[in-house]
Amino acid sequence: MRLQRLLRIGGDYPATLTRAPVHWNIDAMSRTTLLIAALFAAAAATAVSAQSAPLNVEIDQATRVPLRAAAGSIIVGNPQIADVTVVDSNTLYITGKGYGVTEVVAVDAIGRTVFQRQIVVTDGAGAGRVRMWRGAQSTEMACGSSCSASVRGSSGSVAGGGSQ
Repeated sequence: MRLQRLLRIGGDYPATLTRAPVHWNIDAMSRTTLLIAALFAAAAATAVSAQSAPLNVEIDQATRVPLRAAAGSIIVGNPQIADVTVVDSNTLYITGKGYGVTEVVAVDAIGRTVFQRQIVVTDGAGAGRVRMWRGAQSTEMACGSSCSASVRGSSGSVAGGGSQ
């Protein structure tokens, strides 16, 4: 009553401080919130683990890479090992140019990473390729029904010529 006398609004009408009863089911809200948080964490962990494994690309072959968001810039760690061709803002092709390991990173327009992966360029199964040695000079040959010197050439100054 004393509080009502102190809080008078415009004369005889007392202002009373009341609180509406609020009934929250804390257990149900906590479970729902935890479930939603766990789902987001699992989705983020899956996306990170899917991109953390190295991507193997055979030399002179291309691999299609779909992006989860539009890329604004592409960074290749060592362009002598891998090359990237941008088909559209959400699709890349990574081509193995030289043996080794490098990294490819794609960022969106504001710099957030949308793709980051280690690229391992290997010789694959070696199907259709032969390396021929003459002394210290080697020549890589591309073979189908017959063999010819590959575009990769040789380890010496001049690629071996013609069919073998």
